[in-house]
Amino acid sequence: MSNSEKKVTDVQGRYMQAVADGYERDDATWESCRIVLTTERLVLISEGKLTIPLGDVDEIGVRADVNQHAAGVASYLGLSVGEDVVLVSAAEHDEFETDFYHACLNGEILYVDHPAVEGGVVQGTDWTKARIRITDEDVRLALANGERVVIERDDIGEVETDERQAAGEERRIIEVEHSEGEISVETHVTGDAYDLSVLRQVLEEGVERNRADIDLGPVEKQVVMALHSGVSPFEIPEFVGSEVAEIEEIFDRLIELDVIEVVRERTEVEMTARGRSVAGDTMGEQ
Repeated sequence: MSNSEKKVTDVQGRYMQAVADGYERDDATWESCRIVLTTERLVLISEGKLTIPLGDVDEIGVRADVNQHAAGVASYLGLSVGEDVVLVSAAEHDEFETDFYHACLNGEILYVDHPAVEGGVVQGTDWTKARIRITDEDVRLALANGERVVIERDDIGEVETDERQAAGEERRIIEVEHSEGEISVETHVTGDAYDLSVLRQVLEEGVERNRADIDLGPVEKQVVMALHSGVSPFEIPEFVGSEVAEIEEIFDRLIELDVIEVVRERTEVEMTARGRSVAGDTMGEQ
């Protein structure tokens, strides 16, 4: 190991070589192993040793359910390396995946346009260089102008890709929708093709965390879109043309479905007899 290479994690797990030299292996089985991940390579140690330099990985997140052995494991990291595909499943798999993204991406320089879109309105901001860091909770971008952008992995609504001019040339762009405070924003990111493939996998996992098959009615959809556009919750009844009581019922259902969350409660009050007496005395004093 070189002086610059650092160990990221050392855990137990298993691996399977699902594709070898371009051919799917119907007879492939899982092999128990020690998984050693450094900032430069992934080493799978069993009776032998399989070493995969991180720079040789072409694609991350490949599904290769070549047989029942592979299909029977829901959580694994599929790595495409040339004409081979290796599946890796760690004991604490979510933590291992974050460590893997950390090893691949942390400290890399990307180009960021933020906020490219705010509240549904294109902002026309410029591209700037940014250093990226992946944690269990978020994706952090330290922009060259001193600004910091934090994309919470549990707060990613949509991820799309596009091809267009960016930072002086035709590039592949990742467009990620998330929130800042109560406002929906889009952050656009571009850079090296390998870095983008890793980042897209991280962001897509965030989308999957939040994706749900929810059947909403017409008014409920209007409410969701209004909130997404920045309309105040207190203005929703008038905005969608519904009674306050109906909107409150919709809010309760959306909270149950984890579509919205309560930021603060507003206390609803009415006057008591003593209160009416106090009010009368106060009005008499005026």
